[in-house]
Amino acid sequence: MSHRGTAGRLGQVIDGWIYTACLYFGLDLADQQASYFRYAYSVYQTEYSRNLLFASGQMMERLFDRVVDRTRPRLDLPSLRTLFGVGARSRRPGPDLSPSQAVIVEKPRWNLTIVKIHVGLLTLKGYTKGEQVLRFEAILHNTATLHTGRTLDKFGAIVARLAGMVDRFTTMLDCVDVGFLPDGILDQLPTPSRIGAVRVGGIDANKPRTRAAITDVTALALAPDGFTVAELAAEVRSRTGIDYTSRQAAYDLPKLRGKQLVVKPGRSRRYQVPSPAARTLTAVVTLRDNIITPVLAGVRKPIGPPSSTYTRIHRDYDTIHGGIRTLFTDLGIATAA
Repeated sequence: MSHRGTAGRLGQVIDGWIYTACLYFGLDLADQQASYFRYAYSVYQTEYSRNLLFASGQMMERLFDRVVDRTRPRLDLPSLRTLFGVGARSRRPGPDLSPSQAVIVEKPRWNLTIVKIHVGLLTLKGYTKGEQVLRFEAILHNTATLHTGRTLDKFGAIVARLAGMVDRFTTMLDCVDVGFLPDGILDQLPTPSRIGAVRVGGIDANKPRTRAAITDVTALALAPDGFTVAELAAEVRSRTGIDYTSRQAAYDLPKLRGKQLVVKPGRSRRYQVPSPAARTLTAVVTLRDNIITPVLAGVRKPIGPPSSTYTRIHRDYDTIHGGIRTLFTDLGIATAA
């Protein structure tokens, strides 16, 4: 569909429908030829989808549900909302849900899981379709937002852009789902680095402002065309409520650039997160927020009976808590009562 000749064949199909089935009621074929009456076509909305086929439907559901469960908290921003529930739900958005920017996780009665991400006039969607099909879609609600032109001869370029967006969407979902910490990264992050001839400071993940910037950069990695300094500042303010200005965002982003955790292609003012960097950012935030903090907090608490929502993660925490208590005793580290 992205080949150059596709637009010509698509135009022939539309011509055959317009001039013989529609315009014929106003002008017969002879009048059309005599008046040289012709239509010009443009592309307004486009959808591009890709199907992943599974041999086992149960394996597909387990895989996709695990991806949804892990990526949902890592994308938990006010502009990236998450909803749960089954059955019918009002289609009118509530006051806390922006219809233009949201992450919606739905599980209707027919066992269909949908992840839907709105970025302006673009919708990126992943959902299970049938028993063994996992589909990812890019829906462009107005082709003018691509700045590629909207005439029919630009159809191939539009499809190619949407295909690239689907590729990036699936890649970033995978990177946010499974993080990776390279050897020595925790020692390298606080050290200064350079961008060209400019020396920039290191990244201290213990500072709340730095952690907020890393968390929001991770969420904005899903944006197909990247994000600006102002967009990052707005996301941090919206999620944390702190007075995070564009000037502070412009100071924090070069630190991430110095560690190759974000890039700015050419002279563009938009930043993008490379795939390996998305895994590292996710792992850094998860390590502190979901491992170090809850494990140390749990060491001071006795292990109680399992709750009704006891999951594999709760079992893992209980196992780690027992081991950490023994390790602290052997190392001579006392914890608060």
